[in-house]
Amino acid sequence: MTMMCWEQLLSPRRLHDERQDISHEIGRTPFHKDHDRIVFSGSFRRLGRKTQVHPLTDNDHIHTRLTHSLEVGCVGRSLGMIVGELLRDRLPATITPADLGVIIQTACLGHDIGNPPFGHAGEYAIRDWFQRADNAGLLEGLTPDERDDLLTYEGNAQGFRVITQIEYNQFNGGMRMTAATLGTLLKYPWAVSHKSEGGKFGAYQSELPLLRDVAESLGLLPQGEDRWCRHPLAWLVEAADDICYALLDLEDGLEMGILRYEEVAGILQRIAGELPPEYAEMQARGASQRRCIALLRGAAMERAVNEVGAVFVEHEKALLGGYLDEDLLALCHVDLGGGVRAAKELARERIFQNERKAKLEIGAYTTLGILLEAFIGAAHELHHWGKLSFKHQRVLALIGENTPTQDWPLYASYRRMLDFIGGMTDHYAVDLAQEMGGKLRGD
Repeated sequence: MTMMCWEQLLSPRRLHDERQDISHEIGRTPFHKDHDRIVFSGSFRRLGRKTQVHPLTDNDHIHTRLTHSLEVGCVGRSLGMIVGELLRDRLPATITPADLGVIIQTACLGHDIGNPPFGHAGEYAIRDWFQRADNAGLLEGLTPDERDDLLTYEGNAQGFRVITQIEYNQFNGGMRMTAATLGTLLKYPWAVSHKSEGGKFGAYQSELPLLRDVAESLGLLPQGEDRWCRHPLAWLVEAADDICYALLDLEDGLEMGILRYEEVAGILQRIAGELPPEYAEMQARGASQRRCIALLRGAAMERAVNEVGAVFVEHEKALLGGYLDEDLLALCHVDLGGGVRAAKELARERIFQNERKAKLEIGAYTTLGILLEAFIGAAHELHHWGKLSFKHQRVLALIGENTPTQDWPLYASYRRMLDFIGGMTDHYAVDLAQEMGGKLRGD
């Protein structure tokens, strides 16, 4: 049976860096440099004003994409270090548990970096707009896969584009991450032709050569044309994300008055397995619900991290063989896996159906529709006619560097417009759409 090997999977080779200098400063490996490149990027910083679950909330305790990513990174680092310790004798001599921890932490920090304004509602709004655009003939001349890319705007694929193309060395390697980090980041290492039922895939046609390069560098096992199995460490990124959003969505729901304390505390206790010893004392002295929930959440996370790490090592052979078919949490103790599923179900039934959230997500469709009509309309007019109306001249003036020209392929022009819109924060998107709609504020 063909197996992947850790030596190749943990390659420090960088994309588009001809020097390929894999030496490192004292205390700072190539993988730590990857971490810093994410943290100091503008795309990462803007996550602070992008929706996690609740759009445009004024409550400072509610998660944004930035705080969510930071917390996922913490859980991912712990998972990596646990696995690194347990597998120490099977990893390359140059790789430490701290290296494994920072590789996963970096991938966790970047896992949502391609999300558009308004989170998943934004993804669906962009997809729906392009469906109407297709019916209106705006996608004529594109290949079937290019057309499918636009009809299936995907935050994961956009994130891979941001990291490998947009940030820092623009269209020349982007952040120039190591192959190990890029592979760990790729939750869906396949093209749109293999998209899942929910439209999940990992790279647009524009980044397909880069995806092939990463897969070849790491020795990811092919599972069809332009489809590969996941890097084993990508399973830990998925687990870290699932742990955080399952538990912290409930915490946000409680903070916003959507959920009751008892139902949130009950699920957290189920996941934790038992109440922390300090819990009864905190209850007796009347500690706030926020403090009590934080204690339960910490206990639940600790158990989840320890069990997921152990399950990963137990299933190492299946992971290296590319044939694991269940997520790691599902392989954990029934109370833990079932508790996480119960948390997700409660969030779907009560939080995601909340009236305020629904109204704001409907507004997101209107906001993104105005922006897409303006920017995609300008790109289409430029490509087909070579000259622009005054309105579309002003629209493209907002793009700045790398504004498309008439000789660009239409697909590349559309992608550039989506880079600009997808990179917007919720607030900037709303403000710009309102101004384009005639609500002018002046100075």
